[in-house]
Amino acid sequence: MIMSRIEAPRDEVTGNLVDRLLSALPAEAVLADPDVTVSYANDMASFCPAGTPAVVVLPRTVQQVQHVMRVATELRVPVVPQGARTGLSGAANASDGCIVLSLTKMDRILEINPVDRIAVVEPGVVNATLSRAVNELGLYYPPDPSSWEMCTIGGNIGTASGGLCCVKYGVTAEYVLGLDVVLADGRLMSTGRRTAKGVAGYDMTRLFVGSEGSLGIVVQATLALRPKPPEQLVLAAEFASGAAACDAVCRIMEGGHVPSLLELMDRTTVKAVNDLAHMGLPETTEALLLAAFDTTDPAADLAAVGALCEAAGASQVVPADDAAESELLLQARRLSLTALEAVKGTTMIDDVCVPRSRLGELFEGTERIAEKHQLTIGVVAHAGDGNTHPTVCFDAADPDESRRARESFDEIMALGLELGGTITGEHGVGVLKKEWLAREIGPVGVEMQRAVKGVFDPLGILNPGKLF
Repeated sequence: MIMSRIEAPRDEVTGNLVDRLLSALPAEAVLADPDVTVSYANDMASFCPAGTPAVVVLPRTVQQVQHVMRVATELRVPVVPQGARTGLSGAANASDGCIVLSLTKMDRILEINPVDRIAVVEPGVVNATLSRAVNELGLYYPPDPSSWEMCTIGGNIGTASGGLCCVKYGVTAEYVLGLDVVLADGRLMSTGRRTAKGVAGYDMTRLFVGSEGSLGIVVQATLALRPKPPEQLVLAAEFASGAAACDAVCRIMEGGHVPSLLELMDRTTVKAVNDLAHMGLPETTEALLLAAFDTTDPAADLAAVGALCEAAGASQVVPADDAAESELLLQARRLSLTALEAVKGTTMIDDVCVPRSRLGELFEGTERIAEKHQLTIGVVAHAGDGNTHPTVCFDAADPDESRRARESFDEIMALGLELGGTITGEHGVGVLKKEWLAREIGPVGVEMQRAVKGVFDPLGILNPGKLF
């Protein structure tokens, strides 16, 4: 939600904060003009309140980040870390009087090592930039969120991002080998390793992945790479119902197939993509399933999966002839969320993940919720993971429609938990899902997580108000 601009007066407290920051930072790294700082107030989530930052800092070095945290600790000022602000949970939203610590200027790829198959990067490196750099050396960094052309590695780590290829290659957490983290008091801590193996002590690296900047500031990451796979080929299968498409997903996974991608778009999403980009997708279908393989013989794999789709009731199965046609189909999938935003102007993007065997029930339940609230809800899913993105389309200027949108969003999360799932598969908790995190993990879980935060952030200055 875009907040209206609130003038932040340069009072004595703010002035002292700025002066202390400038004692070891260049002037261009410290932004205090309210007309500028307000643009850093929030990420892309709806219904998430955002405060007015006192100052925005754009460091370029680890030492500068350490200075910011020492000043923040001394003055008891909250710090909100940010990347590209493409997040969808409000995890990067500012709090009143905070320091927004934007890490986008720390954007160097420090090392790519083909022998050890690792990359060492700063947090502001854009996902697509890293992917292209390692591809040139015959390597592959698999995590690929839909916002990969904009989102940063630091943001991906903070929210434990996923992407289209997770069904075969896994999520961000599986590629983070080690981290350099600036703690709340300014100390620098290193976790993890550069080696293929390593089990020394508690897995502190995994603790920071998905912590949404609440435990420390990631300033460097050592990432695992894989050999670059062959070009993938994609198959598109049309179904007369979402349930039939979900049945096909279950058949594919039960059959032992390992697609590099298995994505599902419902009728509403397909129509929205056609309306936006005129891509000629089949609007007569109720559900469109995309399956891809990057094996040595992808055509044979697609033929086997195509037969399973037909057995599940597919009305048409069309394998792509080449990489260009495959990329066109994938582009349609990547446009899904942008296209749904254009339906009504505002969206709430849910992120419910359920066991694959319950995927059809989630699709059917979401359709009932849409009918109940008289709303357009498009569903796009990383079907191979059971990770769905029911997207509520609404007019933010209509109070009643906004209310119904929020109620439907909550009902979808409740449905996901009832089906044995989780409230978020890759977007994180942030502000948007704080209450739901407590429902999912229970009071003992919340108590333990708060205790962990207390160890790393005893003053509670790191991204306050997020997670719980």
